[in-house]
Amino acid sequence: MGKRVAACVIATAAGVFVAATPAAGQASGPLPRTANGKPDLSGIWQAVTAAHWNIQAHPAEKGIPAGLGVVDGDEIPYQSWAAAKKRENFDNRATADPESKCYLPGVPRISYMPHPFQIFQTPTHVAIVYEYAHVVRRIFMDSPHPDGPIEWFMGDSRGRWDGDTLVVDVVHFTDKTWLDRAGNFHSPALHVVERYTPISAHHINYEVTIEDPKVFTRPWKMSMPLYRRLEKNIRILEYECYAFGFEHTWLKPPE
Repeated sequence: MGKRVAACVIATAAGVFVAATPAAGQASGPLPRTANGKPDLSGIWQAVTAAHWNIQAHPAEKGIPAGLGVVDGDEIPYQSWAAAKKRENFDNRATADPESKCYLPGVPRISYMPHPFQIFQTPTHVAIVYEYAHVVRRIFMDSPHPDGPIEWFMGDSRGRWDGDTLVVDVVHFTDKTWLDRAGNFHSPALHVVERYTPISAHHINYEVTIEDPKVFTRPWKMSMPLYRRLEKNIRILEYECYAFGFEHTWLKPPE
């Protein structure tokens, strides 16, 4: 009975969310724009989602909020060996998650961690400053990726505009990042395409396409809204995880 009730609640909530959200690519009103006519994405933003814990739908557990999931179709197309590896990661997640060692979270995970980030925008360069460990990400708008292979925690980001959507192509990853705390993972062959589409002055539709031929059988997508933080005097504060010890205790089993 409990599972049926939970499923009903999730389905109902999902329907309300879809009905209340403008279609991707459609703005609900005038958008702020820069001098060159592009949407002005400058400001402090945050995802309000449980995807940091698990990008797929999941029930609540102690210390973990329930989530509707952000993966299209709620299915991740792992190759058979990778599905087994994901289960192993989940079983050992308290210590195996690279975040537990204060490694940089990678892309796209850093975008839906429970910390805000600030976007700075010029015609040739977009910079994103994240509250988590004060990560600074640079998106170059006028140059190609450097030759690889190169293994970077945050990858290498190159951007372009597609109408009112900022499209960011990200390559050159390490395999030392996960997509969430549930063990969803990738290889250094990861290729991420992010699409930031403003749907109002205070909301961005964030869509991500994930491709990794060494881990997945096909490309797949996730999406979620980003919300502008509007509190008075809002600013990026500090979350320096290494100051709290190199291993988090967020999921260690009781003694």
